[in-house]
Amino acid sequence: MNRPSRPDRRRLWGLSVLATALLAGACTDGGTDPNRGAPPAPSTVPTSAAAPSASSSTATTVTIPRSAFVDLPAELRKGAPQPMEVADALPKLCAEEFATGGRSVTAGAAMMSTYQTPGDPPENVPYGTLHQTVFAFTGTGAGDYLRRVRAALALCRSFPERGATVTVRSQPLASTGDDALLVTLTRPATSLDGSPAEGTTTSQITVVKLADAVTVVHDQGWEGSSDNPDLADDVARAAARGLDSWQR
Repeated sequence: MNRPSRPDRRRLWGLSVLATALLAGACTDGGTDPNRGAPPAPSTVPTSAAAPSASSSTATTVTIPRSAFVDLPAELRKGAPQPMEVADALPKLCAEEFATGGRSVTAGAAMMSTYQTPGDPPENVPYGTLHQTVFAFTGTGAGDYLRRVRAALALCRSFPERGATVTVRSQPLASTGDDALLVTLTRPATSLDGSPAEGTTTSQITVVKLADAVTVVHDQGWEGSSDNPDLADDVARAAARGLDSWQR
């Protein structure tokens, strides 16, 4: 189903996302109908067990709250945010660039959100999705993770995907958290049936470190379409605010 042309969302997102620091709405399980009201749920997200590390035996239990995740305000939220497995949320390019390997990780959790443009009819498909992962680290683990990600991306300039080549471009994001990175993936455009189409599409991965936590947000257009690259700064700032509201 082709999407009609959309209005510029940068101003609308900037006014909405950055005005809210805590994730609103109840957390539902994977079987909840997003069109119905969900019953109240705990304000934490199920965490994935991390592989053992040298420091994990003495670390206290860490729970990642919903407030650590990017908020989508009501007018942009297509459905209720859903918990998902960390392994499914993390993007995979040439290899496992965004995996932690269990190094100094005390907790990890992931959420998926679909978003729309304000005023979209209910029958419209979503505009895109955010797959977000939050990791908690001990010691120097958060900074070490960013260094490993950068080193892996330096070796991954492109990778094959369903017979096409996806190019990878990474760049630092200034004034976002303690450290931040933006990765842009560009691939040949395809139609809904998978046949080649004119032009290219993009998706973006934002990685933000703040204190002892790191978040990875993968912004993708719906069913292979492009995300809106102009939203990268807004997503990064909202991700940093989520980490800050949790750790302050």
